[in-house]
Amino acid sequence: MSASGDPRPARVAIAVPNLNQGRFLNAALDSLRDADGLVVAAVLDGGSQDASRQILEARGAELVFWRSAPDAGQAAAVNEGVERLCRDAPEIDAVGWLNADDFFLTGGLARMWQALEDHPEWAAVAARGALADEQGRVLDEIPTEPFARQRFARMCTICQPATLVRRAAWEQVGGLEASLDMCFDYDLWWRVSRVGTIGYLDAQVAASRDHGETKTRRRRARYFEEAKAIVRRETGGVPWHWFISEALERQVDFDIGRRPGVIGRAAAALEAGTAYLRARRRDSHA
Repeated sequence: MSASGDPRPARVAIAVPNLNQGRFLNAALDSLRDADGLVVAAVLDGGSQDASRQILEARGAELVFWRSAPDAGQAAAVNEGVERLCRDAPEIDAVGWLNADDFFLTGGLARMWQALEDHPEWAAVAARGALADEQGRVLDEIPTEPFARQRFARMCTICQPATLVRRAAWEQVGGLEASLDMCFDYDLWWRVSRVGTIGYLDAQVAASRDHGETKTRRRRARYFEEAKAIVRRETGGVPWHWFISEALERQVDFDIGRRPGVIGRAAAALEAGTAYLRARRRDSHA
């Protein structure tokens, strides 16, 4: 990070949004050290009430800047961090963000940067990601695929921490859509794909933690609402896969005790089919 004293100019800017994730923040910052001299970083803390501020006060010299105050949300914080890191830094060629509860794997950030160096035609790079537990132990692979519009309309095939975006492409699309709360990364990849190629790196470079406090776990209804609106905007409709996934998750979360096994899956499929037909009628009258 910025405290290395390395005479080479950093080429990658990473914003780290944080809100009450102090128990993971040190690990996220430690993972950036692996690319010291390549990366400059900033932490955008939304006014955490845990130990985050104390951590930032102790490690502030490693960062270009940090702040701790209520803000307009995660996407707005990332945009702020990228803009400030790139200000008066023409050497920065790639940008990204690392949520405070995620981390880069050893050599991962450098491998993504090298992929962009090797493929100047790429607007962004997306690599393979790992699923980790609260202790940072890798549990599984997060399913990823090379970007293809038809597949991406059915599911998000990109693992966000395992990505970098060319600065030029980021600025061309205007960064993240700050009005979104859950799916601003899914939205970004659609918009970046319009201005250039999203290349695929077949290497595991980053890990996303699965724990009970993640927004993805706590706000699934909002996640599906935003994702379906984005794919409807991009393709003119919503594939049935989204409705099946939503209904199955609802069954597992709320009704598995009363509707287990085949009966539960059948009920969820019927619910999803009904929702899909309603959406098709709505789309046809739009």
